[in-house]
Amino acid sequence: MKVLIAGTGFAAEGHAAAFRAAGAEITGIVGRTPSVVAELAQRLEIPYAGTDWASALKACRPDIASIATPGGAHHLQITQAIDAGCHVFCDKPLTITGESARELADHAARAGVKTAYAASFRYTPSVQHAARLVAEGAIGEPTEVECISHFNLERGIPFGWSHRAEQGGGRLNNNFTHTLSIVTAVVGEQITQITGDLRDDMHRAPIVEGVHNFATRREFIPEDLSDPALGWGDSNVEWSYTVLARIDSPLAAQPVSVLFKHGGLVPRFGDDHIVFYGTKGAIHLKGHYGSGQVSLYGGDRDWRALPLPDDIVSNLPKVAGETELCWHILARDFVRDLSGEPAAPYPTFREGAQYQQIIDLLRAGAPWISAPKL
Repeated sequence: MKVLIAGTGFAAEGHAAAFRAAGAEITGIVGRTPSVVAELAQRLEIPYAGTDWASALKACRPDIASIATPGGAHHLQITQAIDAGCHVFCDKPLTITGESARELADHAARAGVKTAYAASFRYTPSVQHAARLVAEGAIGEPTEVECISHFNLERGIPFGWSHRAEQGGGRLNNNFTHTLSIVTAVVGEQITQITGDLRDDMHRAPIVEGVHNFATRREFIPEDLSDPALGWGDSNVEWSYTVLARIDSPLAAQPVSVLFKHGGLVPRFGDDHIVFYGTKGAIHLKGHYGSGQVSLYGGDRDWRALPLPDDIVSNLPKVAGETELCWHILARDFVRDLSGEPAAPYPTFREGAQYQQIIDLLRAGAPWISAPKL
């Protein structure tokens, strides 16, 4: 299968490697800056490099469009790809509003093309292990989930798309999407209720030229943030959030209560973690996306670390990096499905649209319940 990639940053390189590992051919890549896209195409040995997405779709005639740009560019790129008859693989967020995300999901369905939505940390081996344990009844009926993460991001990170809602920024778009997908992969996909509190602790960021790759943006943090010559851009997105959700699970008689707590700018003291609690035990996953050690609390009323099952380990792509590993698994399943081979279910634009509508509701703000007065 032929793949055309939109984007020239970290995600674009990751998508290219993932699809190549899945047996696809990367026929072209498109970016905004001619010199950047030309250099990347040469380094990755991609035959076509361009700056116009519509022209590239006509020239390359891909089977798959791989969208690895910031969320603000997705709607037009995906619409044009669907109109060209492409199946679409898109990184999160799907778009910048729930309404436009739903439009894309409906458009793809009408066009008969398949879609994959890369809220993909559900594919880490530890999350796969946790899903198996919960399905096997290791904790009884799931009752609660706790997702805690603190990123301690630098306030001097250069101003860019991550600071602006209209460009796909914010921690809900770029952290919550992954964590929500992890939780639903383990306890069930039926999200029924949600509420939350969001906070913009960043307010502004320094404007710095030359940042093209999200993964290397820290290298551009100014040495002196008090320099009067610095320009500043305003943030209009959340950098911390607390979200509560209820999820109907086929494994439980009552809805599962879920806490998502993320501090983008605050330090951690203990480990970040995801914990699945049940009527008979609990499963602790170390790390902000639960990609570390799996531990089980069971009938002996003590925690014990569990090794990963051999079959999960043997089925992992041979690639360094958790983000890259997850892209590889999703791309592999997507290509297998498109090729008519057996493939595990994977997130599609339906999930992407639902997540974006949830983010819209959280950003709009649910009513607060007044506490009784003293």
